[in-house]
Amino acid sequence: MKQIQTHDAPAAIGPYSQAMVSGDLMFTSGQIPLRPDGSLVEGGIEVQTQQVFDNLRAVIGAAGATLGQVVKTTVFLKDMQDFAAMNGIYAKAFGTHCPARSTVQVARLPRDVLVEIEAIVSLSK
Repeated sequence: MKQIQTHDAPAAIGPYSQAMVSGDLMFTSGQIPLRPDGSLVEGGIEVQTQQVFDNLRAVIGAAGATLGQVVKTTVFLKDMQDFAAMNGIYAKAFGTHCPARSTVQVARLPRDVLVEIEAIVSLSK
């Protein structure tokens, strides 16, 4: 296994890695709307979701991959009422590529953010 670490995304705020590679698969930790310096992005679901995708791109890119290689995501929302707005940003991020996805509402997320997204990425070409 190989640990993935980049300064272009926020550092882990606990005892975990930004991502791990096992064989041809990369598993990202959940990304929340923190800037690479660790500061929280203020604003609604659209702004927060965009930052989450900026972080995912950075972590996935550190392994030499792109969002086009994502095979599965899990989206955690504080409020399912934000689904449509989050989904609009999500659709723009992935374009015509449509990975498998689960979306769940949770009681609380780290730093009381509105959204967290994790991904499984295929590193095979």
